[in-house]
Amino acid sequence: MTKPIVAIIGRQNTGKSTLLNRIAGKPLAIVQDQPGTTRDRIFASVSWQGTEFTVIDTGGLEPETDATITRGINAQIEAAINTADVIIFLTDVNDGVTPTDLEIAGKLRRTAKPILLAANKADNARLESAAVEFYELGLGEPMPVSAHHRRGVAELLDKIITLLPAPTASEESPETIKIAIVGRPNVGKSMLLNALVGDSRVIVDEVPGTTRDAIDTPFDFNGQSVLLIDTAGVRRRGSIKAGVERYSVIRTLRAIDRADIALLVLDATEPATSQDLHIGGYIQQAAKGIVIIINKWDLIEDKNINEWNRQVKRLFKFFTHAPVIFTSAKTGQGVNRIMPQVIQVYQERRKRLTTATVNEVVQKAVAAHNRPHRKGKQLKVYYATQAEVNPPTFVFFANDARLVHFSYRRYLENKLREAFGFAGTPLRMVFKTRGEE
Repeated sequence: MTKPIVAIIGRQNTGKSTLLNRIAGKPLAIVQDQPGTTRDRIFASVSWQGTEFTVIDTGGLEPETDATITRGINAQIEAAINTADVIIFLTDVNDGVTPTDLEIAGKLRRTAKPILLAANKADNARLESAAVEFYELGLGEPMPVSAHHRRGVAELLDKIITLLPAPTASEESPETIKIAIVGRPNVGKSMLLNALVGDSRVIVDEVPGTTRDAIDTPFDFNGQSVLLIDTAGVRRRGSIKAGVERYSVIRTLRAIDRADIALLVLDATEPATSQDLHIGGYIQQAAKGIVIIINKWDLIEDKNINEWNRQVKRLFKFFTHAPVIFTSAKTGQGVNRIMPQVIQVYQERRKRLTTATVNEVVQKAVAAHNRPHRKGKQLKVYYATQAEVNPPTFVFFANDARLVHFSYRRYLENKLREAFGFAGTPLRMVFKTRGEE
């Protein structure tokens, strides 16, 4: 199921990141935050009143310095309008209505997307009453909030969930492997797609995707139906353009949600960045399969594969199970290894084990390691079973699921991987106290 997306837009210094962090806080029932860096969090997966959605701070990637609306801000607004389900337009009650606010509001009034106008930094009753000034923007009633002090945030979330569409199921055939090509701008995503569906492949068709600026590419790989989802939005040779791609977080999350497997493309000539970690974190959070592609390998002189693999595993600690392929989309080097690896990861995601087989490994693992305990109560794992595939999901029934901490969860996951593989795919592990539904 594809979760709805809520985008926070606005000029600089209105508190977009603070609002995102507040929404992502434990008091607001976050489902799971992404691994990787947290200082400049870009997105959070949230559950509010039983409704799940993803919130994105569109200002987290390329901060602008100009007071007037710039190309960068325009790009963020266009990306949000095109792909978000609900848009929060965040203003600053202390500054009042600014010329930039008026320009942004003018763009938003021309869209049919639901808009929530929020006047931030309304830290007290006097400032709350000042929010009425923002009626001037012509976007309906302004909602006074204080992200820093948590004032009005619950009311904002209540309003959000009334505007969200229902989660949508994928319309593609279950026999089709859906692959999202994701990564920072200019790492070679479109060129990689072209290399994958080049002369040695037959492009069946090009059909519009789920967003205004995305085109899915179906093709056949040795009899296997494949759908490539390129988040760059441009895939014809010679027409790779700059611009809105740099603000591609929203459609990157959309593509990952739709996919079975993500190709995370890194640039071999540049160090990995926080944005690479953010994207990888969302792949992990969404429990999608992954193959890490180190592109532009032809430009690297020191081709010490073992050292490169160690560096990748060190950076992406939550993806120690991910296959790594070194490629040059430009020359074609290594590209022929990608689809066989994708097929293998897909097979791992669909692997199903019997309860007896799972229990044998789990019980040996439990017996071989000190079990967590608290206040004289020690964890007992009665049995485990595989509940689902794609992603592989395991349910453990215990005497008290609250005793299971992160390190023990990781220990059991490692034992399952040692016994059964599951290379390239996260494992979902659910712990239940015996007697729970």
